Amino acid sequence: MNYFDFFGLPVSFRVDESALRRVFLQNSKKYHPDFHTLADETEQTRMLELSTLNNEAFKTLSDPDRRMRYILEINGLLGEEDSQPSLPQDFLMEMMDLNEMLFELELDADAARYAVALQKTDDFEKGLEAEIQSIVERWTAKEGTAPLLAVRDFFLKKRYLLRIRENLSKFAPQSSG
Repeated sequence: MNYFDFFGLPVSFRVDESALRRVFLQNSKKYHPDFHTLADETEQTRMLELSTLNNEAFKTLSDPDRRMRYILEINGLLGEEDSQPSLPQDFLMEMMDLNEMLFELELDADAARYAVALQKTDDFEKGLEAEIQSIVERWTAKEGTAPLLAVRDFFLKKRYLLRIRENLSKFAPQSSG
């Protein structure tokens, strides 16, 4: 059973947060092992599994990035780390500038150069999000997986940018005070 079915929600990048939380809390009361201490061992094990499923499903569906990854996984578009599709060549070419800025920061950490690199990363990420926004807002499972290919590319690009952002953070100017 997928997480959306478990909570009785449609598969979507946008979930009703209040409905998700309400069902999570109901399930927490219903499946929590402490409420089944007098049940037989098989039932206790089943309740523990359902409680664990409830927690993991909530953690996944309440986080937009995890939810996106999950939708891509249940549609067969993301798999193991080493079997991910490669990033488009044009994207990698655009990332060369950012990688060069990181290299220059390694050689000579400079607050102004850091600010430029950070702004460029922010701008690029905002552009990616703007490109994908309409698909994420409108997509439903009825549309199938074709629109999800663009979402997968976005997801992989965003992960790449996250690694750049992590490397960039090493050069953030230290605030005094």
